[in-house]
Amino acid sequence: MILAKTNPFEGASFSGRNRLARLAWQLVCVLLFRPTPPSFHAWRCWLLRRFGARIGSPCYVYNDVEIWAPWNLVMADYSTLGRRVIVYSMAPICLGVRAVVSQGVHLCTGSHDHQSENFQLYAQPITIGADAWICAEAFLGPGVSIGDGSVIGARAVATRDQPAWMVCAGNPCRPLKPRIPPSYARA
Repeated sequence: MILAKTNPFEGASFSGRNRLARLAWQLVCVLLFRPTPPSFHAWRCWLLRRFGARIGSPCYVYNDVEIWAPWNLVMADYSTLGRRVIVYSMAPICLGVRAVVSQGVHLCTGSHDHQSENFQLYAQPITIGADAWICAEAFLGPGVSIGDGSVIGARAVATRDQPAWMVCAGNPCRPLKPRIPPSYARA
């Protein structure tokens, strides 16, 4: 949680407890998370759960994923965080069932208010719906919700919500064409 009405030029934006928890996570990450073989998804999910992440089974999290605050991560069954994904989870990030976040994607829940005198830090959650696919190196900004079954194209920049069952791409990201739901999603 961001400390309200703090000047980032004069002090920390997060409590000492939050900073200590993130330090503990970074130590565990360096010693027990990153050195693991790519196939050790269950072990990494177990570690994330110890730090408050809510993770279904089975889920896939690669060893080079960068997670800022695991306690703000929710992954439904069969969801995936691919290679080199950045999970900047200052606010909650929720992945639906079978959601796939591909390599190099940046999920960014925090930013600064450029109209504020001191560039006040703020955070808003990101939600990725069931059966959605966030393609390689895309960027999702604070407060973005991706509808069920949507595909966000490679290197897209999504700063606004994207509708369900659409293929979306570009900078700024926008819906391009419908995606046909598979038979299990139409039931």
